[in-house]
Amino acid sequence: MKQITRKINPVVLSICTGAALLLGGCSEDFLAPDPLSFYEPTATFSTESGLRAAMGICDRHLKLYYATDHNEMLTLGTEYIFSEMMVGAATDKRSMLCDVANMLTPTSETTLQNLDRTNSIWYFWKETYTGIMDANTIIQFVDGVEGLDEATKNAYKGRAYFHRAFRYLVLVFQFGDVPLVTKIIEVPKQNYRSTKRDAILQMITRDLEFAVQWVPDQKDMDLTGMVNKGACRMLLAKCYLALGEYARAKEQTDILIDGSGYALMQNTFGTFNDGGEPRTWPITRNVIWDLHRAENKLIAANKEVILGMPNRGSDAESFVKMLTMRILYPFVFDGRLKTKDGKQALLNLKRNHADYNPEYDYMRVFGRGIATFRPTYFSTHTLWEVNGVSDPTDLRHSSSVGNWVRMEDYRVNNKASKEFGKPVALFDDNGKLLCSDTIRRYFDVPHYKFYLDDPVNEENVSGSDGLRGATNGGIADWYLYRLAEAYLLRAEAKYYMDENDPTIKDDLNALRTRAKCTELYSGAVTIGDIMNERARELYWEEWRNVELKRVSLCLARSGKPDEWGRTYSLDNFDKQSGTDPEGGSYWYQRIVHYSLYNKGAIEIDATGNSHPNYTMDKKNMYWPVPYAAITANSKGELSQNYGYDGYDPDTPVWDNWEEAVADEDKVD
Repeated sequence: MKQITRKINPVVLSICTGAALLLGGCSEDFLAPDPLSFYEPTATFSTESGLRAAMGICDRHLKLYYATDHNEMLTLGTEYIFSEMMVGAATDKRSMLCDVANMLTPTSETTLQNLDRTNSIWYFWKETYTGIMDANTIIQFVDGVEGLDEATKNAYKGRAYFHRAFRYLVLVFQFGDVPLVTKIIEVPKQNYRSTKRDAILQMITRDLEFAVQWVPDQKDMDLTGMVNKGACRMLLAKCYLALGEYARAKEQTDILIDGSGYALMQNTFGTFNDGGEPRTWPITRNVIWDLHRAENKLIAANKEVILGMPNRGSDAESFVKMLTMRILYPFVFDGRLKTKDGKQALLNLKRNHADYNPEYDYMRVFGRGIATFRPTYFSTHTLWEVNGVSDPTDLRHSSSVGNWVRMEDYRVNNKASKEFGKPVALFDDNGKLLCSDTIRRYFDVPHYKFYLDDPVNEENVSGSDGLRGATNGGIADWYLYRLAEAYLLRAEAKYYMDENDPTIKDDLNALRTRAKCTELYSGAVTIGDIMNERARELYWEEWRNVELKRVSLCLARSGKPDEWGRTYSLDNFDKQSGTDPEGGSYWYQRIVHYSLYNKGAIEIDATGNSHPNYTMDKKNMYWPVPYAAITANSKGELSQNYGYDGYDPDTPVWDNWEEAVADEDKVD
């Protein structure tokens, strides 16, 4: 089956993007008329090739949420530092986003990202609206394309609905009430109102019901990487959950699991990747390793993938560098991680040196990490406890097969040290700390998720600093949806309908059994168990912040308790402030229970931020609507979120999406 590698017409890209930037941009005059505003797009989109180009832009844009194409940022990291799973770790940057409660304001979103590139909040706002406008382009022009039958037009429209719905689902859980844009903007509009979260959810649910009807199944398509019926079902299930339609959500997941031809991968398959240098880090082949190799994600033998994102090669128009090994591994290759006898513990070994030893080439197999983000202790340790014990056989947490890298798995490779060949240590024999910055330089890594081949840099035998092995990405196909998530969504739907349903555990155990776990769920399952299993299974696939906030809404709407017995109210779960441990949303409770936030400042030896104080406020349930977007909307009012400067509960908002759509043509 072919993969999408189509080139994008730059004129089409400019038309779509120029309109979307009416809602935000990097300059003060982004609402000023632009020559592109006067371009007549009717001719461009009067043919199927024009629609394909616009759809290609939508498809490509999905992977730009996971990786922004420069050497300092993985976009999705922002989603994870607003969760219990990760925190910012770029301690060489004074403005690293860690003191979120005090640093995050309606104006900081642009300044912080541009200054230190330690978060992507502003990127999410402007690029998500760009993606919405791309989808709107297809929706608006598809019916006018001659020569297409009704089914083909509806398939295009359904895919565009998916893209628009995916982005609006993100926006309403990142930013709350936001402007609803469903049409191509022909002249600058400066009198938007925000539209209520639930109204937007209702609109995109209707759109996805259409998409499920008309978009083909993957088995009936010639290309992989395009939106298919299974992806539409998955997103529709999430919308149904958010709206409290739990039985309908379960119905969609039942179809995905039992009636769509997908299956969890139970055995090894595809191409075996030896991990770059098996003499340094041997891999015992296993299904979890194979499942997450980029070269196996989109092949026909993989029955678990529902929608993947093709990403390979060097073509700038289609390939995005997925710098997981640079951004997400610890920064260990300098003198600030020492041996017990005071030497640098880990060196960059170069293959063209006479004394090169392939048993210790850690930079080649793990890359040169700089740890822009790091996992929490919960993420690397306590998350893996089930039935009160850390599961010894879970392949997703196993160093013995090579899937997981613990710091003690590194062995000192500096021959000048008496510790050569011994495990790297955190303390010497007298209890003295051997690592100057434990935030950035000492943590475990899910290697099976983050390892990527880089054939270009693999040829660099001299090993120039920062360009070794897999640090720059080569084959980086990624999952957007796979069947494992359908099991987790079904378990969630069952929980809201009846938290005592004995079959909830079966959905979680299906994943645990596949991962060769010893510990299985046997009794009542809590929402915390479900969210923990999501974290184990979908790390760096799911949008963790968005999913936690969606579940926060579901708990408030359903009245079901969380794992601590708390219940939440729709009236105020997202309208509280403070950093104390009580109250707030489920999202906030997960963060204060499991992360570094609100635990006090940490003392480290770092060049930029030697006293990081990780804080999170209940008000950060939603990110602030950017001040740049509010001021650009000079003839109307956008609603600011609770707790931020500019919040006014009396700001008028659209309560239903039909009124918001009708207002789009009014520009005065």
